[in-house]
Amino acid sequence: MSSLPPGILLILGALAVPFLRGHVRAAWMLLLPVLSYLHMQGLPADHETSATLFDLTLNPVRVDATSMVWGIVFHIATALSVIYALHSKDSVQMVAGLMYAGAAIGAVFAGDLITLFVYWELTAITSVFLIWARRTERAYKVGLRYLIIQVGSGVILLAGVILHYSKTGSVFFEQLAGNNGVSLADAGLGVQLIFLAFGIKAAFPLLHNWLQDAYPEATVVGTVFLSAFTTKLAIYALFRGFPGTEILIPIGAAMTLFPIFFAVIENDLRRVLAYSLNNQLGFMVVGIGIGTQLALNGTAAHAFAHIIYKGLLFMAMGAVLYRTGTIKASELGGLYKSMPWTTAFCIVGSLSIAGFPFFSGFISKSMVLYAGADGHMLLLSIALLIASAGVVDHSGIKIPFFAFFAHDSGKRVEEAPLNMRIAMGIAAALCLLLGFGPGMNMLYGILPYQEALKGYHPWTTSHVLFSLQLLLFAALAFAILYRRGIYPPELRATNLDTDWTYRKGLPAVVRWLGRGIGGIDAAVRAQSTALIAGVVRKTRAHHVPATGMLGEPWTVGRTALWAAILLIVCLLMAFV
Repeated sequence: MSSLPPGILLILGALAVPFLRGHVRAAWMLLLPVLSYLHMQGLPADHETSATLFDLTLNPVRVDATSMVWGIVFHIATALSVIYALHSKDSVQMVAGLMYAGAAIGAVFAGDLITLFVYWELTAITSVFLIWARRTERAYKVGLRYLIIQVGSGVILLAGVILHYSKTGSVFFEQLAGNNGVSLADAGLGVQLIFLAFGIKAAFPLLHNWLQDAYPEATVVGTVFLSAFTTKLAIYALFRGFPGTEILIPIGAAMTLFPIFFAVIENDLRRVLAYSLNNQLGFMVVGIGIGTQLALNGTAAHAFAHIIYKGLLFMAMGAVLYRTGTIKASELGGLYKSMPWTTAFCIVGSLSIAGFPFFSGFISKSMVLYAGADGHMLLLSIALLIASAGVVDHSGIKIPFFAFFAHDSGKRVEEAPLNMRIAMGIAAALCLLLGFGPGMNMLYGILPYQEALKGYHPWTTSHVLFSLQLLLFAALAFAILYRRGIYPPELRATNLDTDWTYRKGLPAVVRWLGRGIGGIDAAVRAQSTALIAGVVRKTRAHHVPATGMLGEPWTVGRTALWAAILLIVCLLMAFV
């Protein structure tokens, strides 16, 4: 069993799901994450397997502290997603979700770039069915765009791996640039392409639009699966390959800031969460860019906590969509009366993402903030504080407020199905468990750099007071803006992001150029046709019998004359 890669049980076990029914199918789906987790935990520490393929030395399985952090939380996310999905009878979603999770788990244990590429593409191919499973024309188009970008990321990754192999002769997945003394600029085109492929999947600025385009269009269950794996796999890849790469610091800072504006004005609450996801990824990217052991620990801890509380928020909004048929803030409100459990769970997720004391975000995000301040990065610290206040607004307050409170929409629906409430309840309990005491120590105990934690204590008086000041003043600002009517109203509208350039702008330019080129083409064709017709008419006229020059046989004298002329021309040409 030690030679089998983690996650393979999920991939193979998913194939049996369409053939099972009722309680047997539910039991099998619940059993798969447990078996996969036990298999992963049964692997020896610092374990590595090797194989040879076409003279390439591959390492399909590599177990270390870093891969175990992502492996553990990916299994937790898989189990929660499966519980949340038990009410669904759609085999497409279940098979796609389990295989997608298995591929992501396999990828974080891949010890070489070829194995990583295989799992990288498998996550793209399986996850798109979580969008198409919604079975609408819009979902089909969105899924195609998502697939093109995700597979394109894999193609760029493969090109980078080939160039890197041609330069180094190795495909081992190790640190490629950063604080190992190799700058990204000097690492070579292969490493730069690998970095770009990771950046696409991590939703770097201007490469991020696939996230906000695709996640809100997936099924209720599909969005929960999607929120856990794709982007966090990219964060793991950056963590492994590019720690200490300084360009990641401004990239991550931009990621934390630009989604705030879009999240504030967005009406679709699942799209708000997608922008919020982008914002939280920025904190992780910053931690990788700083590259110290404490910052890397903060990235790993924040990724762990984020997968759980973001999944909880997507579960809550999925339950609202499932019961009401809409997720537009302008059409919701007052649902706390009929969905009290979902409301409570959503508030726990919101407090966690906001970093409120006693919740998981408080003990994970603060590590990255502390690492930035410890490095005397003043501008970065200011940017991260602004981003933290923005999170309080768009995810800590806006999501629960407009979905469950605000104006009463008059909707009276049933509470979320029992399996959804169980999944949300477990996720909420984890958000609280990880926030302090034994749960916090358990999370800190699996982080990869234990030495760096000895001087770090999140529960200091100054940290608690500072966090409360930030959170409460951000909440006060929201209340004042909302009461005075200054806060952007929730309107039925389509907000354009930078994807307008290739979804609307570029097609318009192509159509304009097409019309211009089409006109030129038509004119050239007409002139060419007229010229050819004229030549044909002239040629035909010379071949008409009795009147044309070539219409009758020539006399012997004329033939001899022209033969002599041609001979003289040939002699002159040969002489010249």
